[in-house]
Amino acid sequence: MKPAVPVKFAYASDRSLIVYLGEKIDLETHHRMLRLLRLLESQPIPGLRNLHPAYCSLMVVFDPLKQRHSRVEEILRKHIGNLETVTLPPPRTIEIPVCYGGEYGPDLNEVAALHGISPERVIELHSAARYNVYFLGFVPGYAYLGGLPPQLATPRLPVPRKQVPAGSVAIGGDQAGIYPLETPGGWRLIGKTPMPIFDSSQAEMSRLRIGDVVRFFPIPADKYSIFRAQFE
Repeated sequence: MKPAVPVKFAYASDRSLIVYLGEKIDLETHHRMLRLLRLLESQPIPGLRNLHPAYCSLMVVFDPLKQRHSRVEEILRKHIGNLETVTLPPPRTIEIPVCYGGEYGPDLNEVAALHGISPERVIELHSAARYNVYFLGFVPGYAYLGGLPPQLATPRLPVPRKQVPAGSVAIGGDQAGIYPLETPGGWRLIGKTPMPIFDSSQAEMSRLRIGDVVRFFPIPADKYSIFRAQFE
């Protein structure tokens, strides 16, 4: 398997190197990223400190006393040349209940109005889509989800909220996401899930991980507490 576009490297600091595997957000680039991560897990770079995947790039952080940029790039190029040897396991599918609109999704009606459709149509489109977890960032457990229907792509709020409740399901541009913690944020809130997305008391603190598939399903407002109790 050869990359669809030339691989590029850039020095990010005296202890980090970024490799660019593509130029746009798509599943092909995402799968190359997953294969590279698998190779780095099975054949780790000496002195490796951390890996930071994004949509089209991967930042490799290393101990500068044990490694050099040139050597890290050499190892990465070798791994990239062997991506076709990696078989990815079937992705996990995580089904997430969402209470749309009202107090749980204060921006639902505005999103509908901006697109000239009904709130019910927004819910229908949003919950029918299949989302891929491209990477986690911003705050612990925040999954950036690709796969939002183009009809729902909506600009972020002109002024971010100072507080967004944990569990809020949101739209930001052509992406979807779930706020795992209460935090400031400027994405459009269309619903809320009673499912905890991040729990620091658990061994695997984030419910979502890179490579997962996410499906949302609507629940009525009067069932929110019932679903919440299932996770307590």
